Amino acid sequence: MTRLADAFSKRPALITFITAGDGDTAAILDALVAGGADVIELGMPFTDPMADGPAIQAANLRSLGAGTRTADVLAIAAAFRERHPQVPLVLMGYANTMTRPTPADFAARAAEAGADGVIIVDIPPEEANEVAPFKASGIDVIRLATPTTDAARLPAVLEGASGFLYYVSVAGITGLQQAAQASIEDAVARLKAATDLPVAVGFGVRTPEQAAAIGRVADGVVVGSAIVDLVGRHGADAPAHVRAYIQSLSAALAAARKEVA
Repeated sequence: MTRLADAFSKRPALITFITAGDGDTAAILDALVAGGADVIELGMPFTDPMADGPAIQAANLRSLGAGTRTADVLAIAAAFRERHPQVPLVLMGYANTMTRPTPADFAARAAEAGADGVIIVDIPPEEANEVAPFKASGIDVIRLATPTTDAARLPAVLEGASGFLYYVSVAGITGLQQAAQASIEDAVARLKAATDLPVAVGFGVRTPEQAAAIGRVADGVVVGSAIVDLVGRHGADAPAHVRAYIQSLSAALAAARKEVA
């Protein structure tokens, strides 16, 4: 069983996101694990993060301003893998950062660093040849579905997808709004009818109550901007605040897990 598959065997899984190079990334990653995160998405800083809202945009700028480069992100990933051999790590970012100098080169380096999956936000399914090297390297290619992914489009999104399906619950950028619970439930039911992959829901999830409500119907809950906000707000003291926040989310999902069982 892969690390990702194992994480989703404890459904609903708590999936967390931070931007690499924003603050003491190693300490923040350790705080996520200590708090109970099941899967970690490590964002690769980029100058034009088109799908992200103000919090993650600011984190990207802080990271790039500190001099973070691709080699640094991969070094952070490799060190994380040594410290946490069983926790799934997904690299998330944009094509400009994840296909240089070639997709095959980056895929090989990501695999060597211990990455379990990639989410490349701006490579559509029609350009699947761009992500073929990741599959060849044993890395899951995680696809995104959105509220505008209709029945005609969904098969293309699912073709070649692995690891889990990430449902972006709002037609917008990260962190600014949350979809109504009823629309999330309808979307998850539709997606689960079309795939055996775990379905995780993200965008706009901030409170333990929101996470628990989604966790009762989805296989995973993704939380990103709220964590990034803590990093930006607390600086060197961020790891303690992140750990406490993740513990609150993990406890809420554990309760939801019992209800589902």
